[in-house]
Amino acid sequence: MSTVQEKTALLQTIRSLIHCLVEIKDETGQFLMPLADGRVIDTKGWNDWEWTHGVGLYGLLKFHEATGDEYPLEVALKWFKERFEVGTTKNVNTMSPLLTAAYLHESRHANYLPHLESWADWVMYEMPRTAEGGLQHMTYLEDHYQQLWDDTLMMSVLPLAKIGLVLNKPEYVEDAKRQFMLHAKYLADPVTGLWFHGWTFEGRNHFGRALWGRGNCWITVSIPDFIDLLQLGPQDGLRLFLVTTLTAQIDALVKYQDEKTGLWHTILDDPTSYLEASATAGFAYGILKSLRLRLIPRKDEYVKAAKKAVQGVLANISKDGELQQVSFGTPVFKTIEEYKQIPLTSMPYGQSLALLALTEYYRSLL
Repeated sequence: MSTVQEKTALLQTIRSLIHCLVEIKDETGQFLMPLADGRVIDTKGWNDWEWTHGVGLYGLLKFHEATGDEYPLEVALKWFKERFEVGTTKNVNTMSPLLTAAYLHESRHANYLPHLESWADWVMYEMPRTAEGGLQHMTYLEDHYQQLWDDTLMMSVLPLAKIGLVLNKPEYVEDAKRQFMLHAKYLADPVTGLWFHGWTFEGRNHFGRALWGRGNCWITVSIPDFIDLLQLGPQDGLRLFLVTTLTAQIDALVKYQDEKTGLWHTILDDPTSYLEASATAGFAYGILKSLRLRLIPRKDEYVKAAKKAVQGVLANISKDGELQQVSFGTPVFKTIEEYKQIPLTSMPYGQSLALLALTEYYRSLL
């Protein structure tokens, strides 16, 4: 297949992913989230407000930026119009759509100033904090008292940093920098280079010490995006710290990638856990972007791992554009076995992580 043919086929696949993203429905009600106040959050369908949708919006944005395709932009703008009219309660995960909102506001596609100000001010001054000032991973259902999770960097810290840049609030950017360092301090495993899913200051432990796949992929996605977002120079101390942390993680990922499929296991160092496609897509995106930004050298092992991951993702996209082999939303568990029991189902973040990975791969073909 020529490069032209590959790009054409890739764009067709990406557009089918987008179609499926906005058409996913929970036919059984299995993935609805009832709240104590009577609301029911649809974590699977497109027309609600949760981290699943925030990651989806970000994928739409990146595809629009790479191709100029107006359709994903229209989908995102429609989502914000409808959801901002309804509103929701603030937590780590519901902050995630504000990353895309900040980009759209900056590019003058819409005026989201009141929303950006309100949400970022809440994160800075009202969101619960752990010891040492970490963003406590509070969600719709739980406060998760004194807990740090991998997910927080993607869901709340990247939006805080972007809003800080857009609104000229350097204190937001500085707190975002501190969050990356603090989370690395407590979640990065110095032995393997991978990241534990969570840390609690109550009892000071890593729960089940799970090196969970999708939790790790948020790190592989968010570190290069954070460096790119802040335009940290080659000699910047934080950049050097984050790059070495990222490189240690990618070195470990290369070691644990499944040779046959190109996927990674949901528990990265446990081959008895199932292979999982959304984490794989996140790893593919992060490695490819790190190569493009020259954060890591173009070593054969990195290029090979990224390409195998892309092929693994493509192999798990159905003819209808659904990324299969995706694990449902996953709390921090006290045992490894509990992670292995999480059901597999199509989800907006699966579609979007595949969208991010294939969009970044498309850029490598230009």
